[in-house]
Amino acid sequence: MTDPVSAGRRSGAARAFIDARLALGVVAFSLEDLTKESGLSPTAAKRQLLRLSSWVVKISRKHQFYLVVSPEHRIMGTPPANWWLDDYFKWLGRPYYLALQSAAEAYGSEPQALQVTQVMTDSPRRNISLGRQRIRFFLKKTVARTPTQPLAHATAPLQVSTPAATVLDLVRYASRIGGLDRAVETLLPLVPRITVPELRQALEAEDEPALGQRLGYVLELAGHEKLARAVDAWLPAHPLWTPLVPAKVDRESLPAISRWRLIQNAKLRI
Repeated sequence: MTDPVSAGRRSGAARAFIDARLALGVVAFSLEDLTKESGLSPTAAKRQLLRLSSWVVKISRKHQFYLVVSPEHRIMGTPPANWWLDDYFKWLGRPYYLALQSAAEAYGSEPQALQVTQVMTDSPRRNISLGRQRIRFFLKKTVARTPTQPLAHATAPLQVSTPAATVLDLVRYASRIGGLDRAVETLLPLVPRITVPELRQALEAEDEPALGQRLGYVLELAGHEKLARAVDAWLPAHPLWTPLVPAKVDRESLPAISRWRLIQNAKLRI
């Protein structure tokens, strides 16, 4: 009679584990998952995974987390990031969400094709390059407070910032995604999806008046007065004067946007 541990060490144990995962629609796993379910030792598991290098890629040198590359994804080099990001962050034990232009694209509002997946998380993390996939991480200490929701009709579970939270992030991180004009171009198609209560919830989660001042001005310029009034009502009575684009400026030498107490050190194309 075959000993179960010996059976777990068969040369096909890792392949059988991967096939079982794929049958469940799961394209990611950790070394711990493999050793626990197959009975392989870590050394034996790594050895078998090396022999499956055309099927399996390791996400980074540091992390024992792997992706299964099915034949239909061989050209890309990995399965789509949206298929495995949730599993990856659950394994890390860190909060995350699909963010910025990637979130806007998920809602059908990104005017230009993206070459990278943008993800918000709460600790510094190296960007990931696997095959043709590029994952760029953005740091935000208040990730856990940001309103998110499951991405509708997704192949795998995936958290995405709500439209209201997305537009605030786009304003906040504008300098890192192509500038304020680029951020505004991306966020305006999202605005019809936003309700006043959702906007207020996102503003309260950020709790950053300067961000509200900038967004309120953008909404006013674009003719979304109802939402602009909601931002105005949320702001403190006398917020600090702040530049439209974050920078050191001479307030006396630049025009003022009185309603929003902004220093106009840039002109928006809306």
